[in-house]
Amino acid sequence: MIEQGKPKHHDLHMQSRKQLDISGVSNVESFDSEEFLLQTELGHLTIRGQHLHIKNLSLEEGLLSIEGLITSLVYLEPGAPAKNGKSLFGKLFK
Repeated sequence: MIEQGKPKHHDLHMQSRKQLDISGVSNVESFDSEEFLLQTELGHLTIRGQHLHIKNLSLEEGLLSIEGLITSLVYLEPGAPAKNGKSLFGKLFK
């Protein structure tokens, strides 16, 4: 959950659709080579692509780097289901 009163910090930096550096990450909820579902300080973020993998992760600092071909970045609306059939979590519990 997003904490009240604490300044929210969340930035994205993408390089040539092949590397994505993200700050303000509080949790990696699921991931596989085609989809990542993250909880950020500003809500859930779904990242889709091909051959995706974690290059660097530090939840203590809220930093995540992903490599692979990035095809989409989507923020989920509050109250929307956070997982779909393509996520790792969704595959495990179908």
